[in-house]
Amino acid sequence: MTDQQSPSAQIDAKLASLGDWRSETLQRMRGLIREADPEVVEAVKWAKPTTPSGVPTWEHAGLICTGEVYKTTVKLTFAQGAALPDPTGLFNAGFGGGTRRAIDIREGETVDAEAFKALIGHAVALNVGKQKPRRA
Repeated sequence: MTDQQSPSAQIDAKLASLGDWRSETLQRMRGLIREADPEVVEAVKWAKPTTPSGVPTWEHAGLICTGEVYKTTVKLTFAQGAALPDPTGLFNAGFGGGTRRAIDIREGETVDAEAFKALIGHAVALNVGKQKPRRA
């Protein structure tokens, strides 16, 4: 990947390079994020030797979530997950910390699309609510 690629193109390339269930899973979740928030901004952050292609992120008035790919899971970590309502119990990881929560998806598992989109909506609303008003 080149530095000139847009973040969306970098994420496309990362997904194409996987070529397995993880690619399909992250692509599905990415689509749900975009459906839930058409104003979402994609970015790629934290490129380092162990993750040279970086970590896909989705933002709106702040970080919503990251999408990390591991050997046996696709992990969607919500930056402010502990503050979000999760009535259907989508969060299944990251309970040890006080702020973040995550959804680990393993091969063959699916996430309830409507519940996930609602979670994205809550994350956006939380971020927007934390913004300081701009002075005229």
